[in-house]
Amino acid sequence: MTANSTIAPGQLRRFTLLISGEDVLDDPVSRDGPRQGLPHERFLLGDAVPIAPVLLLGQSDQVINPTEVIACLQPVHLHATRDHLILMGQNQIDLTTEESTQLLNAALPFIEEDFQSSILFQNQHYWFIPAGAFSSLASYSVDQAHGRNIDWWMPRDTHEQGIAKRWRKLQNEIQMLWHIGPVNEEREQRGMPSINSLWISGIGKLNDVKPTESLKESQRLIGQHPLLPGLARLLGLPYEITLHENNLAGAFAWLEQPQLAWPQLSAALLNKKLDEVVLIDFPNGKVRERILTVKDLHRKSWAFWKKSEPLTWKEITQ
Repeated sequence: MTANSTIAPGQLRRFTLLISGEDVLDDPVSRDGPRQGLPHERFLLGDAVPIAPVLLLGQSDQVINPTEVIACLQPVHLHATRDHLILMGQNQIDLTTEESTQLLNAALPFIEEDFQSSILFQNQHYWFIPAGAFSSLASYSVDQAHGRNIDWWMPRDTHEQGIAKRWRKLQNEIQMLWHIGPVNEEREQRGMPSINSLWISGIGKLNDVKPTESLKESQRLIGQHPLLPGLARLLGLPYEITLHENNLAGAFAWLEQPQLAWPQLSAALLNKKLDEVVLIDFPNGKVRERILTVKDLHRKSWAFWKKSEPLTWKEITQ
């Protein structure tokens, strides 16, 4: 699919804004384990949530076999509390590129032996590898599992038993190796959290990606999340990191702080640079799509002779 960079005559000038969602852990589908993927991850990629190949597509220029199952490996810190371990987010550990490379080089013989394959691509935060024997694991992204007791978020067996146990064995071997390694000795001296575990997630193949229609109908993707450049490449769309007044019409954006974009978007509606803004959010974990036009920017009031107040971002998203 290739992108059309201009709005056709008579076509609505639409801006679509995706707002990240959270899990609903008391959902009946979660009783036997958490559902894979945060609500916005499932919305963007489909229920299989093949995050790893999409991340790889966006972070490298490799030609990726769409039928190959790929896994994402990430060096992480597990924080010990009194009775359980909590996964810390990648933005909390300040891992450097050099440290990541040293950790990978130390663990590589163990990884290649169990995966029976070589690393496809590596950078500061992600290592990608064909999933091999671990292809059937149900896994959870760091975004989904961070800040939580990992007992509930560790990889689980699906149709093949014993794979999760095999992963935990490899994970434990690497944990012991890194514990006595120079990277963590140096980090300890600097008062940094140790890199004491390896996380696997995003297992899947490009053929499993089921992009939503709102993505396929967009003319460009905007935002800083590392999934977006991969999705843009997959769909043949331009990708940009930031908003500006000339890239709003036809755009699909997933922003870290969407509330900061609202003044610009509401102004574009008022100035007739946009016809509508589509908000996609996930109250109680369910997809909600709403279309806002210039008529929806102000509070409704029975006192028609008074100037109505503009809606706040909190009111817009409640």
